[in-house]
Amino acid sequence: MFALQAAEALGATVRYFDGPFLARLPIYTPENQQRTVEQQELVAAVREADGLILVTPAYHAGISGLLKNAIDLLEDLRNDTRPYLHNRAVGCVVNGFGWQGGGTTLVSVRTIVHALRGWPTPIGVTLNSAEKLFDAEGACIDVKAATQLRLVTQQVVEFARRFATDTSAK
Repeated sequence: MFALQAAEALGATVRYFDGPFLARLPIYTPENQQRTVEQQELVAAVREADGLILVTPAYHAGISGLLKNAIDLLEDLRNDTRPYLHNRAVGCVVNGFGWQGGGTTLVSVRTIVHALRGWPTPIGVTLNSAEKLFDAEGACIDVKAATQLRLVTQQVVEFARRFATDTSAK
């Protein structure tokens, strides 16, 4: 939520798809072309977006199955004028209990973004949830984490605006 609030403060229009929403998405199978309302909503939001922030827990040095399933659904964008994540700024944030899996998971998320023709921001963020980073209301109370989250958000918003105004990029 911290990154969403930071994006809104920069004038961005934001959409939030949380874990419970992603859990309602059926498992992606390419042969099944029928889409639920939730799948349609997610694909439409990404189609309209100029930037995204992908956040995932580090599960055994990999991304969550919920996020991977949602990303697989972006195959529906393959025939668009702007396919997949083409020329979209994408911030990558990884959260894990400890530092060990964060770096590997961050590399994985960035690799996926590249494979989908997106532009990962120069900064990627890894957070260690073994440390107290947020208060009960969701405010970031760790100065380093807040600085990194603001920076990744600022990069997504700035790069998204540049891509949106560059007609050759579309």
